[in-house]
Amino acid sequence: MFKKFTKEDVHTRSNLKSSIQRGLKSKFVSQYPLTEPVIDDIFPKKSQIELFKCEDKIQLYVVDNEVVCFQQFDELIPALKLVHKYPSLFPTLTVDRGAIKFVLSGANIMCPGLTSPGGELPDDSLPEKTIVVINAEGKENALAVGQLIMSTDDIKTKNKGICIESCCYLGDGLWNFNV
Repeated sequence: MFKKFTKEDVHTRSNLKSSIQRGLKSKFVSQYPLTEPVIDDIFPKKSQIELFKCEDKIQLYVVDNEVVCFQQFDELIPALKLVHKYPSLFPTLTVDRGAIKFVLSGANIMCPGLTSPGGELPDDSLPEKTIVVINAEGKENALAVGQLIMSTDDIKTKNKGICIESCCYLGDGLWNFNV
């Protein structure tokens, strides 16, 4: 999604009204319930939230010159830098060591990368279309954020094909984007 993202991809930049900011906060909390205790740290009351409208109907929400989350169509997706600040607030999957170089080049995640030794799926079943954080075996920080194409139960049973569509990853255009 952000493989070749640059400042030229931003079309408009505007400040959000306080009523829209409140709606954004409540939508973020409804999508990610664990963020409720820290939502005022993520979107501080005294800070101005900016909206950047970009190519392909992507919207970036920026607080204090840092992208906090983005949206394509309806789903709010946390930026990787936010995930690094609050790693335990989002559903997390772990890929094995062999998948790391592919994920860091923007590839989607395949089922065997999660089900092989070193890969890890959560105990609770996650439905498809869930936004998840992708960690790597033996690494401390997340390397990508993606959306499940199939449920975690299907990943375990089918164990074939693409299971997570990559949204953003370490070193992509969003990671290197400077306001």
